[in-house]
Amino acid sequence: MPEILDGTAIAAAIKQDVKQEVEALAAQGIKPGLAVILVGNVAASEIYVRNKAQACEEIGIHGEVVTPPATVTTEEMLQLIADLNAREDIDGILVQLPLPKHIDSKRLLDAIAPEKDADGFHPVNSGRLMAGRPALAPCTPAGVIEVLKRAKIEIAGKHAVVVGRSDIVGKPAAMLLLHENATVTICHSKTRNLGEVTRQADILVAAIGKPGFITPEMVKPGAVLIDVGINRLNTREEFDLFFKGNAKREAAFAKRGSVIVGDIHPAAFEISSAYTPVPGGVGLLTVAMLMANTVRAAKMRRGL
Repeated sequence: MPEILDGTAIAAAIKQDVKQEVEALAAQGIKPGLAVILVGNVAASEIYVRNKAQACEEIGIHGEVVTPPATVTTEEMLQLIADLNAREDIDGILVQLPLPKHIDSKRLLDAIAPEKDADGFHPVNSGRLMAGRPALAPCTPAGVIEVLKRAKIEIAGKHAVVVGRSDIVGKPAAMLLLHENATVTICHSKTRNLGEVTRQADILVAAIGKPGFITPEMVKPGAVLIDVGINRLNTREEFDLFFKGNAKREAAFAKRGSVIVGDIHPAAFEISSAYTPVPGGVGLLTVAMLMANTVRAAKMRRGL
């Protein structure tokens, strides 16, 4: 039976470690601070931000949610970020995406001071990550590494294949795996004979944003499968492609009218040695790694 890499348990362990770091900093008179900027009223974003604020409270981080109206301009947002950059009590700044279309999100993300870039998206942090220097890494890829390490899955010398080349997940995940001495291949929508490449993977990271895209035929038996995808299935036809006859999922679909599936077809998990489920896998680590990044930023800013 393959090992289920439980995101709930791993996230809880990370938060506990971060809480101990926060307590050690408190003994030195330091309280890390995170500011989250939430523009307008987007229901999904409000849930995400509430989860982040709750995590701050649990761990002992000063959490601050700034809520400009949906009519805010790019220039007003830039001034808000400049004010947060200047505040000594704020170590991490995060702009909750997506933003209203009239706001230039790239300008905003670039305006965050690199040393306070809690999401790890700033080009300076991307460059530091590439160069193997101390950096704030994007939370989801950092979570992928934590899953592997805490499950005691060997990375060094293994062939890791990353399917997806986004700046937020695919590229940084590949770089972090490389720093752990994996041999890394990055695949994407233009990769020829994709299945031939993915079948070589000892560790397969799927982050392409397509439901069930990685099928069992594309997986080497015994591979470790890390599924970063979160895709919602809203129709019976979509549901039946992946979960027909699955009583637990049937009940969830009947109750909510939708279910979540990752980028890896659930049937592929059966031939793996270990896998991250969806839901209940990598997605749960993002907030935990945000807390870790905030504390790391607090330490780096103070030369600790």
